[in-house]
Amino acid sequence: MTDESQKPIVTQPILGVNVAVSSYDEVISHSLAWAQGRKSRALFFANVHMIMEAADDPSFLGRLNSADVVFPDGMPLAWALRALGESSTQRVCGPDATAVLLAAAEKAGIPAGFYGGSPAVLDALVNVVHRRHPKLDVAFAESPPFRTLTPEEDAAAVDRIASSGARLLFVGLGCPKQENWVIEHRGRVPAVMLAVGAAFDFIAGSKRRAPRWMGRCGLEWAFRFATEPRRLAWRYLKHNPRFVVFFLRQLLAGYA
Repeated sequence: MTDESQKPIVTQPILGVNVAVSSYDEVISHSLAWAQGRKSRALFFANVHMIMEAADDPSFLGRLNSADVVFPDGMPLAWALRALGESSTQRVCGPDATAVLLAAAEKAGIPAGFYGGSPAVLDALVNVVHRRHPKLDVAFAESPPFRTLTPEEDAAAVDRIASSGARLLFVGLGCPKQENWVIEHRGRVPAVMLAVGAAFDFIAGSKRRAPRWMGRCGLEWAFRFATEPRRLAWRYLKHNPRFVVFFLRQLLAGYA
């Protein structure tokens, strides 16, 4: 890898969470370097929901800040970083990072794996990935039970992941479960673990993704709310207004 992969990632705190000022190029360079070095790493993609979960739960905040990188998944976080003076920051969302990393892994010959999703979604996901990246080694794919695994079941899952040879492990268990799982398994799973959430559903085609223009305008949440109102109404009503208020307080405190 080039020296770029070894450059430290700059971060800025957003409501206490250290969010990276980064790009897709850095996602690729760091992830491939760590994967080729057989490192166990934790990479997260934060949106307003995740930031507010951390604001409400100090233990979850600590877990996020113990990750190797937390990327700004949603445009509100990219805007927040720009408001904090990081004018060059980009949105780095989980589904797009998954797509570019799968292409990069295929080119570099790095085995990838998937952990999470329902059996039907996971099967569809793997089929799509095989079609798009026929030379990619999909070394592992497993849909765990929805319940908490016993210690014996968890140890067996770790053994299966390790023995598969997967060096990039995409984890789709939903927030905050997937972030907690990744942190708990860092050092046990010899792979770069990326908590990518809805990327499984989007790639599999089980859920529609917002048009690109809505993502650029910070309206992807509105599209998701319109398509899943029952599941997402409370999340958005609870978190979005509070995020605006809390961040404005942070911003004004910086000018005081």
